[in-house]
Amino acid sequence: MDKQDHYDLLILGSGSTAFAAAIRAKDLGKTAVMTEARTLGGTCVNRGCLPSKNLIAAAKLVYDASHPRYPGLTPVDLPVDFTELIMQKDELITEYRNQHYASILSSDTHALNPIQIVEGRAALVDPHTAEVTAADGAVRRLIGDQVLIATGSHPVIPDLPGLAETPYLTSDLLTSQEDLELTARPDSLVIVGGGYIALELGQFFARMGSTVTILERSERILKDYEPEISEALTEILHDEGVRIVTQARVRQVAGDEHQVTVTADVRGQRRQYTAAKLLMATGRAPNTQRIGLEQVGVQLDERGAVVVDDELRTRVPHIWAAGDVIGHETESQMATPVGAHDGGIVASNAFADAHLRVNHHVIPRAIFTDPQVGVVGLTDEEANAAGIVCACNTIPLTVVPRAGAIHDTRGVMKMVLDAETRRIVGVSMLGVEAGEVIQIAAIAMRFHATADDLIDHLFVYPTMAEALKIAAISFTRDVNTLSCCAS
Repeated sequence: MDKQDHYDLLILGSGSTAFAAAIRAKDLGKTAVMTEARTLGGTCVNRGCLPSKNLIAAAKLVYDASHPRYPGLTPVDLPVDFTELIMQKDELITEYRNQHYASILSSDTHALNPIQIVEGRAALVDPHTAEVTAADGAVRRLIGDQVLIATGSHPVIPDLPGLAETPYLTSDLLTSQEDLELTARPDSLVIVGGGYIALELGQFFARMGSTVTILERSERILKDYEPEISEALTEILHDEGVRIVTQARVRQVAGDEHQVTVTADVRGQRRQYTAAKLLMATGRAPNTQRIGLEQVGVQLDERGAVVVDDELRTRVPHIWAAGDVIGHETESQMATPVGAHDGGIVASNAFADAHLRVNHHVIPRAIFTDPQVGVVGLTDEEANAAGIVCACNTIPLTVVPRAGAIHDTRGVMKMVLDAETRRIVGVSMLGVEAGEVIQIAAIAMRFHATADDLIDHLFVYPTMAEALKIAAISFTRDVNTLSCCAS
């Protein structure tokens, strides 16, 4: 065994979690090696956050041009070259990956303890050792004094009759220069699932000209979000021509490269939906299979996520896990910034004996539909289930001056308070720039702010963020009678 194959930190994965841990370990004077079975950088940069937001923004330009909100502006149909649009997306991904991932490795080559990357499929063969099998079959053994599992997640594919024989897409259609990438716009699309991926991609393809049908098993889309958000977004998507069918239990699929048919039971009736393409968007699951976890003593929960304590340590003292691979353990969420934050915690705990504990109680998240959804903290239902006697109120964005000024009052904001202390325990927003506004709500919650703190705070006027102040005021006053600057 070459000496170079022994490292202080062995990391399975090369996404945001892995890089954060490797960089922190290097800062502490330790050696680190990452493994990657697919593409450097993991899901977010290659087939998730970055490509989807790039394409969604392009679709918004097309839609706004043909649906101007201002009287006096003439609608214009922008011609779209879908193939070229995908090519620019690929170029962006390559540039971003080189700048924020590959460049970190290349600039590190002359350091005393450079971060290493080994390509291939890795699996633990003992508690300190991974075997990495390259595409050509060559096997390399890596040893780590400390080990981090940061293998991310993958699309969930349900066991449906006919699916194995039917061509279908997953969110991997956004990937760059792989066989799974979709480079031609489908004339029609059936999407199974009603979560954030289904809604983001459904609206994108509809705005690009595809006929889109979304089949959701539950009574509403975004079933774990506030019902007011779900209902308002459903109406907005309907207005754009997206067909949303709820309480649709898919029974079987069939088809070929030219046409697919989905058979579903909808409120007691058997129905069929036909389209050029089928997209399965039924959630994501941790990548914990076939990487040797169970045989080295790492425990998984009932959903296949790695079980960790609040310092992100598994039951094997020197093996850690963070990012999507821990699922909802320690109340975590599958989100890139969560993994990036927690990767640094792992390295600090492993090498500096920092005993840092994760705090996953305040995690802002966004859905990049148009308008956006921004959420942080507990919903009304979750607060009640947690034993919090809560007060809740919802305001339409028609009462927010900024929304009126830009002719886009679509959406609502709902605020959940602890009724006794008026402390903010949850905020949900559907509206323009909700992904930005929710950051303020998250900071407020992190420092245990109350509704009165928001009321007393000076917000720039007119901004969408002012919706937070107006929502806080709505618990005690009629916000339809406010003067300028919510006073």
